[in-house]
Amino acid sequence: MKPVIALVGRPNVGKSTLFNRLTRRRDAIVVDVPGVTRDRHYGDGLVGGRPYIVIDTGGLDPGVREGIFKEMARQTEQAIAEADAVILLTDGRAGLHDDDRLIAAKLRRLGVRAVVAVNKCEGMPAEQAAAEFHALGLGAPRAISSAHGEGVDALMQSVLASFPQQAEADEARDRHPRVAIVGRPNVGKSTLVNALVGEARVIAHAEPGTTRDAIEIPFERGGRRYTLIDTAGLRKRGRQGEAVERFSIVKTLQAIGSANVAILVLDAAEGISEQDAHVAGYILDSARAVVVAMNKWDAAGTDARERLHRELAWKLGFLAFADALPVSAKSGKGMGELMRAVDGAYAAAMARMPTPKLTRALIAAVERQAPPRKGLRRPKPRYAHQGGHNPPRIIIHGNSLDQLPDSYRRYLEGWFRDTFKLRGTPMRVEFRTGRNPYAGRGPAPRRSKAP
Repeated sequence: MKPVIALVGRPNVGKSTLFNRLTRRRDAIVVDVPGVTRDRHYGDGLVGGRPYIVIDTGGLDPGVREGIFKEMARQTEQAIAEADAVILLTDGRAGLHDDDRLIAAKLRRLGVRAVVAVNKCEGMPAEQAAAEFHALGLGAPRAISSAHGEGVDALMQSVLASFPQQAEADEARDRHPRVAIVGRPNVGKSTLVNALVGEARVIAHAEPGTTRDAIEIPFERGGRRYTLIDTAGLRKRGRQGEAVERFSIVKTLQAIGSANVAILVLDAAEGISEQDAHVAGYILDSARAVVVAMNKWDAAGTDARERLHRELAWKLGFLAFADALPVSAKSGKGMGELMRAVDGAYAAAMARMPTPKLTRALIAAVERQAPPRKGLRRPKPRYAHQGGHNPPRIIIHGNSLDQLPDSYRRYLEGWFRDTFKLRGTPMRVEFRTGRNPYAGRGPAPRRSKAP
C-alpha cells in the first residue's frame, strides 16, 4: 500500500503549492487568498522511486468553528485520520504563529506521525529560518520552498524513511470510468457525490459556490471501480467576477475534458435555466458521454415535473441521445438507475465497431433511404470504418460525399446509434470523398489518320 501523507496548516501557508509540486500537476487552485482549498484533494506523488498519496486540505483556523469554516475543519480532521503521516506546513517569513502551536498541540494529542515543514524559505539560511519552529515539539523542522522546490525532495524522503519499501514502485492501474458531476451552483452536486459514495465525502452546504476545486474521489460500487469528480458550479460569463471563481470554472472545464462521462445535475423543482443550457453546451463541445440527473425530484410537484420534461425537449434537445433520470440525492433514491446509465454511456463511448459490421450497417442504411441526388449525380457511400472512440468516430468513404446534406448525416448518426446501441454518447460521422483520377484532365487528343 502507498503511504498517505496529509498536508495541514493554517490558511495561506502554501499547502496547495506544495501539493502541486509533489504531484507534478496543477490540480489544486493556487491563489493568494486564504481559504481557497475547502475539501480534501488527493494526488499521487513519487520521490526517489517511492510512490505515495498526498492529501491537500483546507486551512485550519482554530479560532473559527462555525459556518463553512467548521466544515473545512472537519474535512481536515478526516484527512488526518486517513493519513499515515502529516506534514504541518508553516510560514518561515511570517514566523511562528499561535495557530501553529494550537495545530501542533492537536497533532500531538492525536498521536499522529508528524513533520514540521517551514515554507517560503527561499534565500534564507535554513537553520535560521527553522530555528523558532523547534518550539512546536514535533521534532526537527525542515526549511523548504514549495514554490521553488528547494528542500522538498529531502523533506519527502525523510517522511517516507520510516515506511517499508514497496516491492514495486509503480502499481498497475486498470481502466475504469471517470465521472464528472457538473451543473450550475447549488443544484446538489456535492450531495449527489456523498449519496453515491455513502459518506459525507465533500462539503454540502446551502451556500452556493461551496465547492471551488474539482475534487477526485475513487470509489467502488457493485464490484466496479470509478473515479468521481465533484466540480464547482458553472455560472454565466457575466457573473465571473471573483478571481477564485474564474479559476474554479477552468478546473470544471478541465474536469469535463478529462472525464469519460458527465452527469449533468438539474434542479427538478426550479426547472432548466439558461445556465443549465450553458453547462450542457460545455459537455457537448467536449464530446463527452452524458447522463442527465433530474435532482430534487421528490421536492418537485406534478406541474414542475411535467414542465421539466417539456423543457428537456425544448432547451436541451441537443442532448436527446442521453438518458434523463429522476433522482433525489438527499434521500438516495435513484442512485442505482443513475449508475447503470453511467455504465451504459461509458460502454457506448468506448464501443469498438469492426469495419465489416459498420459497412454492412451503412449499406442497410443506404438501401432504406438513398442519398438525395445533387444535380446529375447521386452521392455513393461505399464503406465505413471506426476512426476513434470516446466519443465514437465513424468515417465513411465514397464518391461525391461532399454533396451530402446535413440532414442525411443526422440520419446516418441515428441509424448507427440504433444499430450499435450507442445510448448516452455523442458521435461523429465524417465523410471522405474518393479522388476522381480523371478530374482536371482535358479530352484525349484525336489521333490523325494515316495517309
